[in-house]
Amino acid sequence: MSFATEAAASRNGLQEALAQGVGQISRDQTLTFTQYTKQTISEDGFVFWVAGSNIIAANGSLHYGTDRSQEEDQTIGMNSVIFTSKVEVSELNAINPGTLWICPWQTPDGSTIQIAFSSRGAYYEQAGLFHYAGFAVFPALQSQLIASAADLPAGPIVSNSLPIFLGATAGFTGMPMSQAPNITLYPSFLVSENIVPPYGSVHIEPGMTEALQMMPHYRWSQKTGTGPYDLPDTQLMRDRVRITLYGLNNQQARQWLNALILYSSWSGLFGFMSSPVIQDHKRTQPEIMAIALKKSIEFTASYYQSAADAIARQLILSAALTYEATV
Repeated sequence: MSFATEAAASRNGLQEALAQGVGQISRDQTLTFTQYTKQTISEDGFVFWVAGSNIIAANGSLHYGTDRSQEEDQTIGMNSVIFTSKVEVSELNAINPGTLWICPWQTPDGSTIQIAFSSRGAYYEQAGLFHYAGFAVFPALQSQLIASAADLPAGPIVSNSLPIFLGATAGFTGMPMSQAPNITLYPSFLVSENIVPPYGSVHIEPGMTEALQMMPHYRWSQKTGTGPYDLPDTQLMRDRVRITLYGLNNQQARQWLNALILYSSWSGLFGFMSSPVIQDHKRTQPEIMAIALKKSIEFTASYYQSAADAIARQLILSAALTYEATV
């Protein structure tokens, strides 16, 4: 018997033994996954996942562990999950930022957790097993999973100045003498997956939103008390803003900042309370021995909450939702 034949026979024997072990441990249990589609509310970038009709079934062994955490605003049981399958589940391997596969799982105590996988573990061909790891959806994020598009919120979600800055690039096009590069801005932590520069992100520092006006100003009218926005109010606020830019050189970044300064004066939506400065950052990758074109602009901005709300509503009217295409 040649060496290659011996190796193949050994590998097949190992795979058979491990496959039998997985079958015995799991009792050939079946997990049912439902496909969810990503839908992004354009006015503030909040992401929701809407259940669809596509369903797949996968056989394998599911292991989970629970760690309880007690925090200021929640007491949570975090369920880490590993799913071992004897065959590759191609849907879980697909790199598609617009779809997500979620499996409801009933625990021994009778509660149901929603399982989503974020990674596939190391694959050994000799073993022939596929490991998928992730966490059950945290309770605080359950509201991001909805049954249908009709359940999506009808109004803006954020209460800070984020909509003003997300709409800034679109506002540049209406200004005279603006040579700013046309880039897409995303809310921080909600940047689309695997996008290539140029693009930017807007981060409003949590806990740094402060009132400059002692109390809100209420606009009473005969319509007060007749609708969802039955008591309109506004208040002068202050935010700490950080805009991160990728893919722009020095001149392009300066043109973009100049446009933002002109946009402040031209639109009257916000004002600068500190001098914005472009800073270079060092984002590296050892594999290619290079650094990314990464810059940031930080400043303190003043604005009226009513202005942020108005911009959000304009964005709602222009494009209420962004639907991610599915394959």
